Amino acid sequence: MVWALGIAATQSAGLKEMFGTMCKPFHVGSAGQNGLKAALLASKDFTSSDGALEAKEGFAFTYSDEKDFSQITDNLGGSFEVTRNTYKPFACGIVTHPIIDGCIQLRDENNLTSDQIAEVSLRVNPLVIKLTGKKTPRTGLEAKFSIYHASSASIIRGSAGPNEFTDAVVRDAEVVELRDKVVAQMDESVSEEEAFVSITLHDGTVLNKHVEHAIGSFERPMTTESLEKKLKDQALSALPADQIDRVMAMCWDVESLHDITEIARASVSA
Repeated sequence: MVWALGIAATQSAGLKEMFGTMCKPFHVGSAGQNGLKAALLASKDFTSSDGALEAKEGFAFTYSDEKDFSQITDNLGGSFEVTRNTYKPFACGIVTHPIIDGCIQLRDENNLTSDQIAEVSLRVNPLVIKLTGKKTPRTGLEAKFSIYHASSASIIRGSAGPNEFTDAVVRDAEVVELRDKVVAQMDESVSEEEAFVSITLHDGTVLNKHVEHAIGSFERPMTTESLEKKLKDQALSALPADQIDRVMAMCWDVESLHDITEIARASVSA
């Protein structure tokens, strides 16, 4: 009953309280579903107020004390946020990506193992702690909002995909031990897109990495090869490798398809 209330409550507008539960990804799917439903209803002359956003009792005045409608109207039809879309290489909150990137770089450059490490120090924007400051996550979903787990798992496993955010990995003794060595410092001078990672070894060596823009960002986009690897890593749980290759080929050549649903049909498990 409590979960039913929570699922209903978050559908009103999305609640941060849902971070670390199944409702967090549900927000995105539900938003997409509602957008499509709104377009279909409007196409059938389903009526609505013409001032839903800017009217006195509309969305903006109901949910915010500060409004800048120019953000909606300036260059409307001339610029599109979709052109700045990027692909996430890591299966967790985007603000943790510079940290993960830095941890993996230091791991790979120095062939690090967890038993060498005395401390992992992070210097990040305050928003990172606010959104992903769970020090002792209990589940894989909660771990997606923990810079402590993300740092530890990515150093030990050299990756931060879905397999690094499972209940089993959260409980793994090696991951927990290294996670407890992670400390995070908030610094308002650090942007939301960057992070400073410092790893101190037991022999006194200090390894530093400054990540200005994480891999997968607009400034450092994923390569074709890394995109294909990500799809394969995630799709292998449902499809054989040869079928994944066929689906990827169709995606890269989507302009030549007669019907976009061909990709959906080709993605169905036999």
